[in-house]
Amino acid sequence: MNDKPTRLGRGLAALIGDMATIEGARVTESGGVKRLPVEFIMANRANPRRTFDPEQLEDLTNSIREKGVMQPLLVRPSEDPNIFELIAGERRWRAAQKAGLHDVPVIVRDVDDKEALELAIIENVQRADLNPLEEAMGYGQLIEQFEYTQQDLAQVIGKSRSHVANTLRLLKLPEDVRGMVSSGALTAGHARTLITAEDPAALAKQIVSGGLSVREAEALSQQRDDSGKRRPVDVAPARDPDTVALERRLSDALGLSVALSHGERGGKLEIRYKTLEQLDGICLKLTGYQN
Repeated sequence: MNDKPTRLGRGLAALIGDMATIEGARVTESGGVKRLPVEFIMANRANPRRTFDPEQLEDLTNSIREKGVMQPLLVRPSEDPNIFELIAGERRWRAAQKAGLHDVPVIVRDVDDKEALELAIIENVQRADLNPLEEAMGYGQLIEQFEYTQQDLAQVIGKSRSHVANTLRLLKLPEDVRGMVSSGALTAGHARTLITAEDPAALAKQIVSGGLSVREAEALSQQRDDSGKRRPVDVAPARDPDTVALERRLSDALGLSVALSHGERGGKLEIRYKTLEQLDGICLKLTGYQN
């Protein structure tokens, strides 16, 4: 590929600072950020993000209803002069519509299909909004449609080449295992242990049902008996029911995934979040102040 995308390695913030100025009565501008009616925006069919968690979308809707859209959407002109196509920010756009907003802040970039996809992937990866399979599909799309190498991709998204290679390996998994990755039932680390397995779907079900760690999943995929058949790996003992119940109560209260481990010498509480809005919600509940 002759045209190396070196300038994209600067990240999304630097890129959107280079935006072209789009004139038009349909767009109002204030302080360098434009506002656009929500009905003048259409979704991007090439968006690497395919799934939108209903609970997270509802949380964002409530936040936007209270405080508005804090971060502008990234859009580009379409063939229709009255319509702009989303590059990044579809979840904010959906939530803004659910919240009843008439217009939203936008940044307009006049870019081609290749750069639009690059920007969408960069924005989502930086915000950790893509699940591992969506990330892999986005990388695969750039390779297939625009003849990227893995090194090009690593430079574009600011990740290592090994990260790109390992992520792309997820596309080799069968469809039902991919579904487990998309839903969050399997992590990317678990899924990678199944890529060379003889029956990845069966092993995936055993990993999920047994609550295996990545290390245990690796052992499960590698262990064989004397006849060459795989034999099951020892599964961690059942967890204390009181700990599981408390973990569930905390998860329900926060609306997030919570992991709790407890023993005679203390324990550890882990709260997992995917977006900055969720982090703000945690900070607000813990301290009374937003981050």
